[in-house]
Amino acid sequence: MSLFSQEIVDFWKKPFADGEVLYEDQTLLLTVNPALGEDERVTVLETVHGKVLVALTPEMAARANLSRQQELSEVIFRGKLDEAGIRLHGADYLFYFRESERAALAQESIDAARQLSQRDEAVFAAFQAAATEQDLDDAYVELNHWAVFGAFEEECLVSAASAYPWSGSKLADIGVLTLVPFRGRGHARKAVRALSRYAFGQGYEPQYRCQTDNLASTALAKACGLTLFGKSQYVSPDSTV
Repeated sequence: MSLFSQEIVDFWKKPFADGEVLYEDQTLLLTVNPALGEDERVTVLETVHGKVLVALTPEMAARANLSRQQELSEVIFRGKLDEAGIRLHGADYLFYFRESERAALAQESIDAARQLSQRDEAVFAAFQAAATEQDLDDAYVELNHWAVFGAFEEECLVSAASAYPWSGSKLADIGVLTLVPFRGRGHARKAVRALSRYAFGQGYEPQYRCQTDNLASTALAKACGLTLFGKSQYVSPDSTV
């Protein structure tokens, strides 16, 4: 039985299960799927078990000279992408709550963080003004997102987590930002867990993504009770094709 919900498993299975298999062995699966969207025309998922799953549109497979007759490895596959000028965005870790963790989350008090609304516009504006532009860009936390929760110190918003439905799915993609002077005090954990509890209540699966070299964000995901599912990559906006 999977550690994760069927919603999560089905979402990540779809790009690869719906395609025509060009190659598969114990460490690599390569499929061609004409239904992939523009931003997903090369989709790579590396599972925690070490298998690399790849789905490409027929056009991208042809450009990279990938066919069913080839013997492949991940190294060869990535080399063919490079030769074709196909660049991938830096890999993101994917974290989700295990089924066993949901029960603990449901029993947890969320008094330490509350949901924000447009009535908190002034409070949220002050929060943004106290953050750096880089932090705002990296976190992508917005008051007008599907759901927003904040943690406070002395009526001052010091940490906020927001989420929005991801790729038309029932996954709620989470961003979180804590003001520098208030980091390391557990505020981000409170905001993320409160938001996640709300997402579950609305029929969504919380999804936490961060770049693989972001050690602080990775540590936060684990502190929030999330479990690593795998690593994902998509076509980079800087790709020449």
